[in-house]
Amino acid sequence: MSDKPSASRPPDSRPRTGAGAPDSATGTACLPGDPDPQARIARILRVDQAGEYGARRIYEGQAAVLRRGPAARAIRHMHAQELRHLERFDELLVERRVRPTLLQPLWHVAGFALGAATALMGERAAMACTVAVEEVIDEHYARQAQQLGDDEAPLRETIETFRQDELAHRDAGLAHGAEEAPAYPVLKAAIKAGSRLAIWLSERL
Repeated sequence: MSDKPSASRPPDSRPRTGAGAPDSATGTACLPGDPDPQARIARILRVDQAGEYGARRIYEGQAAVLRRGPAARAIRHMHAQELRHLERFDELLVERRVRPTLLQPLWHVAGFALGAATALMGERAAMACTVAVEEVIDEHYARQAQQLGDDEAPLRETIETFRQDELAHRDAGLAHGAEEAPAYPVLKAAIKAGSRLAIWLSERL
């Protein structure tokens, strides 16, 4: 009987599925328990639409209280940009056949309430709210952009463009005295924690 080694087999070029298979939407390997690529994109669109909707309501709550002055003008400008972001994500939900979050009625009320409450504390508190929310959104969008593969380049570009707008909103908040708001560190930390919770819930519900 020959001890001659058998010819080496060519590498398996068939697409892999299941644990360890590459995710075409993100370019990373899927792990057990991870959502499939389409579910990941649905989560991204759902949470981003919810976030822009919540931001719109925050600025509407602030604008209802702060009607004049430099801060009011900044709020109106940021609100207009959030409306454009929201319009685009609304379109993407329809194009990709993704349902919005079930929690949108809650964000409708909670967003306005947060905006109005911080505005009642004064212009600087309203700007502190902007800084806190936009810092969380910046982190969130940066993470999404890193996860998206080249086959989702248009969505990645949209997210990066909107992220730059959110950073500009953060800078506007700082320029309008956010850090001088009463109990700024506590207020900022509380709003950031609430924003992160809203993101987590909106991705899943």
